[in-house]
Amino acid sequence: MVEKDIDRTFWRHTTMESYGSTSLEGLLQKSYTVKIGDYISSGFEIFKKNAGGFIGFTVVLVLINLVLAKINEAASPVGSLISLLISGPLNAGFLIVAFKVLRNRETAFGDFFRGFNNYVPLFLVSLVSGVLIGLGFVLLIIPGIYLAVSYTFALPLVLDKKMNFWDAMEFSRKLISKNWFSFFGFGFVLVLINFAGALLLGLGLLVTIPLSVGAIAAAYADIVGLPASSDF
Repeated sequence: MVEKDIDRTFWRHTTMESYGSTSLEGLLQKSYTVKIGDYISSGFEIFKKNAGGFIGFTVVLVLINLVLAKINEAASPVGSLISLLISGPLNAGFLIVAFKVLRNRETAFGDFFRGFNNYVPLFLVSLVSGVLIGLGFVLLIIPGIYLAVSYTFALPLVLDKKMNFWDAMEFSRKLISKNWFSFFGFGFVLVLINFAGALLLGLGLLVTIPLSVGAIAAAYADIVGLPASSDF
């Protein structure tokens, strides 16, 4: 029943084929509801459909971060530089697979690394949004929180609509700002879920991290929509 509800709910806007279309711009003129409970439930369903792949990829990311941390302990900035260069495309891997699950497509472990096929815009959206969020936290914290929430859909928009990094960040900000406090609540719940996962000797994060990204993918599919034709 839950999977059928996912299919009915998250295929509303399948007519939007390009980010320059009037239908996508018209989305900014429409109201929407942030269904926190539904998105989290759907995130868990997405995780269950490829639990082994999601857990395996999370382990890979943990190992990569441990190696980079060891490099930094040697008083070398190389670890931080590598992390900066690969974090955007790697983090996009969760979304790529989550979108394939939502489309009921077969997935392979290599799909988690397909973000490198669209490297430049994913790197730039990660870099620029990170810099702006960091500056926002320096400026009395509140601007940083505002931007961190507002850029939630930036990576999905680059992946799904092939937007350039700035258009994706701005469209995400404008769309989420229409219902910002609800998205803040959504993000806060996801933080609590991952905090609970961290308390379980950190092992719970193997579930809560992909669940959280799946929930964001579900929110994106509900509010923006996923076209049937896509590279993934």
